[in-house]
This record gives sequence, structure tokens and C-alpha cells, in this order.
Amino acid sequence: MLQRALRVLVLRTRARQGWTRVRAGLIPIGQAAIAAGLAYLVATRLLGHAEPFFAPVAAWLCLGFSAQRDVRRVAELAVGVAVGVGMGDLIVHLIGSGWWQLTVVLFISAVLARVIDSGPLLVMQAGAQAIIVVGLPATADGPIGRWTDALVGGAVALLFAVLVPGDTRRRPRALGEQALTELAETLEVLARGMRERDASEARAALVRGRASEPVLEEWQTAARSARDLARVSVRRHHRDELGRLEEQAVLTDRAMRSVRVLARRATAVVTAEEHDVGPVADRVDRFAAGVRLLASDVGRGGAGLRARGVLEQTAGLADPHAVGSGDWQVQSLVMLLRSPLVDMLEATGTGPEKARAALPEL
Repeated sequence: MLQRALRVLVLRTRARQGWTRVRAGLIPIGQAAIAAGLAYLVATRLLGHAEPFFAPVAAWLCLGFSAQRDVRRVAELAVGVAVGVGMGDLIVHLIGSGWWQLTVVLFISAVLARVIDSGPLLVMQAGAQAIIVVGLPATADGPIGRWTDALVGGAVALLFAVLVPGDTRRRPRALGEQALTELAETLEVLARGMRERDASEARAALVRGRASEPVLEEWQTAARSARDLARVSVRRHHRDELGRLEEQAVLTDRAMRSVRVLARRATAVVTAEEHDVGPVADRVDRFAAGVRLLASDVGRGGAGLRARGVLEQTAGLADPHAVGSGDWQVQSLVMLLRSPLVDMLEATGTGPEKARAALPEL
């Protein structure tokens, strides 16, 4: 029964994360679809191609459905598609198509891609597009028609990546709010388990913390990519906030790891009657309240000033001499709580020294 409940908890967490990805991905998906249509329009109307298959393909592959569109990645994909299609078109025009022609095209395209750049995306796309060109029947657009289509698609994708990035903060903000909410809910479940002396709740907190790993990793990646994009896009003024979001993502991941250690330790302590873990549960609840405020601030683009006061007060109460005096197992829980509190204080913009100073001296 317990295992089933834990599986349901993991599924609900993953489903919530999936819905967040859908909301964050609607705009980039729409942009990629428009770019593909525009590339097709340019190839047909301006170049006069009757079957510009590779124009929308190149635009879609380069932009994809993700908001993680750093210009280097888009450029790598664009060059890879162009190299593969160009080599395939050229060799098919010269020596025809067949199994050995496919081998030659794939080999030359991959070697040329490695000469141009060391990125694996470029090599993979060059090879994949070369295979498609050899496998498709010839078109009436000439020996380099498909190559120019690929260039058009890649160029349109690059223009979208640089000039129409959207609000690069939107996705890191949404992921940050979700990741911090996951941390807050993990803390709340852990506090409930401590207060009710329920080891299954403490284990549920541990499971919930582990299930949050994908969104924590995604937040870090999204913030890093968005900051890189902001360096070359028209929204350079967002760089400061994106840098803060990236730092907050790293600190939240660190805090979640510490909370999982705390939950694992609490599982062994809460069931014993001689240990009074109620005061620790109160501090964990206060911690969760501060993290929820931080989640709300991050989602709105704030720096976390509302959360700072709550977290500072909670850190001031994390004193193992005052909580669990004479009971080293309860004191160990308080000690484990101190590290994630410092991480979250730093996430609100508090300097490392000042964050550590908010803790009572040992």
C-alpha cells in the first residue's frame, strides 16, 4: 500500500512538471511553426522552388519546440543541415544514388562537419540530412535546389533566434517557481511526518525530493541558455535577472540535496517516542513558508526580498543547543537543517558571509 502511494505521488509530481513544460513551450512551438511556414514561403515565392522540402525542415530542426535557443546551438544545427543537404545533393547529382553512394555521402558529410566544428549536433544533423537527400527522389529545382532550401530554413531560424527570442525570462521564471514550490512541499511533508511521528510521511518527503530532480536540472539549463541568448539578442537588459535565476537554480538544487539527507535521517528518528522532534518540525514548517514566498517572488521576477525576513528568522532558530538539548539525534536534525537555510538565504540575494552569520553560533 505504501509503495503504491509513493508511486502515485511520483506520478502526480511528474504530471505537474509536464503541464508546466507545456505552458512554457507553447510560445516557442508557435514560433518554430511560423518560422517553418515562412521558410517554405520564401523558398516557393522568392526562389521559385516547387518542392522546398528542406526549407521548413531546417527551420523546425534548428528552432525545435524548446525555448532553450542559444544562438550557437541554432547555428550548429543550421550549418549541419546545410552541409548534409549540400553534400547529398552534389554527390547524387554526380554519381547517382544507391547504397555505396549513401556510404560516400555520409562519410564525407561527417568529416566535413568535423572540420567545420567539433559540436556533435552539427555532425549528427549533417549525416542525417545527407541520408535523407540520397533516399529522396531528385527534384526539378536543380542540383543545388535542396541545398539553397536548407540555407533558407537555417537563415530564418537564426533570425528568429536572435530577433524574436520572446521574453527569455519567462521559462526560467516558471521553472524556478515550480522547483521552489517542490522544495517547499517537500519540507511541508517532512514537517508533517515529524509532527505526527509518521515515518511513511518522512519517506514520502524523500521520494518527493528525488522526483524533483528533473525540474531542478531543467531550471539550471534553461537559465543558463537564456542568459547566453540574452548576450546577443535584443533583450540584453535581462542578463542580470537571468544570471540571478541561474544562481538561484544552483542554490535550490544544493538545498534540495540537503533536505533529502534531512528526510532520510528523520525517517529513522521520528518513530522513537523518546525523541521530541516537534520543535524541529516547527522550524521546517517556517522554512517551507519562506521558500514558498521565494517561489512566488521568482515567478514574478522578484529577487526574494519578502522571503529573506522569514528565512533569517528561521535560521536564527536553528540552534542545536536550544532544540533537543541532551538529545544528539534531535540535534543532528537541526544541524542538517542549517545548510539548506544558508543556501536559500543566498538565493534571496544575501551574501554568503551574512547568510552564515544568521545562524546561531555552535
